[in-house]
Amino acid sequence: MRIVTVILVLLFKFVSIIPLQHVEGNIGHYDDHWKNREQTAKANAAKAYNTDPHGVTNNLNNQVQKDLLQKSNNVDRSWRGRGLRKYNGPCLAANPIDRCWRCDENWSKKREKLADCVLGFGHKTSGGKKGRIYEVVDDSDNDLLNPKPGTLRHAVIQDGPVWITFKHGMVIKLKEELLVSSNKTIDGRGGHVHIAGGAGIMLQYVDNVIIHNVHIHDIKRASGGLIRDSMTHYGFRTASDGDGISIFGSTNIWIDHVSMSNCMDGLIDAIEASTAITISNCHFTDHNDVMLFGASDSSSQDEIMQVTLAFNHFGKRLIQRMPRCRFGFFHVLNNDYTHWEMYAIGGSQHPTIISQGNRFIAPPNIFAKEVTKREYAPYSVWKNWLWTSDDDVMLNGAFFNESGDKTKKFSYTRQDMIKFKPGSYVKRLTRFAGALNCKEDKPC
Repeated sequence: MRIVTVILVLLFKFVSIIPLQHVEGNIGHYDDHWKNREQTAKANAAKAYNTDPHGVTNNLNNQVQKDLLQKSNNVDRSWRGRGLRKYNGPCLAANPIDRCWRCDENWSKKREKLADCVLGFGHKTSGGKKGRIYEVVDDSDNDLLNPKPGTLRHAVIQDGPVWITFKHGMVIKLKEELLVSSNKTIDGRGGHVHIAGGAGIMLQYVDNVIIHNVHIHDIKRASGGLIRDSMTHYGFRTASDGDGISIFGSTNIWIDHVSMSNCMDGLIDAIEASTAITISNCHFTDHNDVMLFGASDSSSQDEIMQVTLAFNHFGKRLIQRMPRCRFGFFHVLNNDYTHWEMYAIGGSQHPTIISQGNRFIAPPNIFAKEVTKREYAPYSVWKNWLWTSDDDVMLNGAFFNESGDKTKKFSYTRQDMIKFKPGSYVKRLTRFAGALNCKEDKPC
């Protein structure tokens, strides 16, 4: 076996210098396994695509508004700052996703309840629910072809639904990108779990994945090689880009309470007709190109992309792309933008961007006050793109340059929505963004 492995590695090094016919998404050898996964992913994307995206945004808005109104009389007005470690009071779950699970002291005994809490376009994501629990006990990542049992790499390639937990806090330095298979939950609650200093996470042609309560930072490019992506298949991979989380042709993805910073490429990229994605309660710092949604201006397949960004904190030392969108439909709801250097939300190729109830605090630079940035299109073209701002709070000179016909945005009557201005609630809604310090038998 070792002799065969050495021969294959040498072969890879030889063929990697020759132009390959198919190198998209770091697949060095596009065999029948990957062809089948791509076809399955396309079918999943068509199934996951919501023909009424405005209805999804309306449903989420209604839940947020009802939740706030029901709890408005019990608000602790003394909340200050954002660091979780500075708060030692009773559990405060201020948004509807967190309220679904966080204040239950028995969360560790019923971890899978988390899967019932996702809202937005990724609301059908169940991850590894109804599967077996797999406990990661080893932080090593030494064998890419035959991962050691008890490691994260061994956990994510298991067949069927798997709910992955960690025995204790650990720092995992990935030698190469982590290829996660379908129907998996990576659940870092109960320990400080860091994926750092090595390669990042790749969700490629998969369906139904939850990534929850981990720290992902200092991600590097990796050279590629022979990597196992399932219990029955491995293949050649070209060099990875250095993304924290790369979503490639995948559906039903939920990223929640993840802290991310300082990756070599993007923090989160979603491309190649990925759809049904929710990114919530995350904390982002120290990065240039934060999020890219849409592969290129020629990738019209990304018209199917639908993404919800909710209750996230875009924090210190961020520059741009929060997110940058191409094609697709993007609901940006109740996020706190406290720092950017160039712009916050940008795009090209007529994406629909619905911004609601966010707080935008512009930087001191007088040339960077605009929240939005359109690229590669003249005004005569982008004036028809639907980019709207509803009940956003603009501070320090921030302004959102709207476009498109707002009268076409909603398909419901005024009675479907309770009219109020949620932007003023953002600090509360995002108070506990990022990875949480969860301890067993206590509210998280």
